Amino acid sequence: MTSFSYKTSGVCSREITFDIENNTVSNIRFIMGCNGNTQGVSALCEGMQIDEIIKRLEGINCNGRGTSCPDQLAKALIKAKENL
Repeated sequence: MTSFSYKTSGVCSREITFDIENNTVSNIRFIMGCNGNTQGVSALCEGMQIDEIIKRLEGINCNGRGTSCPDQLAKALIKAKENL
């Protein structure tokens, strides 16, 4: 299992941490952000394959910011894939 930390940009959350083992994502935690929403995203993505999460979340926009906490998770996973 490999643990990752990603500093977010353009959203209320400040950081996302997660683990990856055999291309499966677990222990997703958002630091700050909209507590209920980030908990929901974390719970829904728990145990999913990296590419499936990216496919579902990449490009989601929050209030015209050009990104969102789910989009930032997709970006974090893309970066993590580069380092696996």
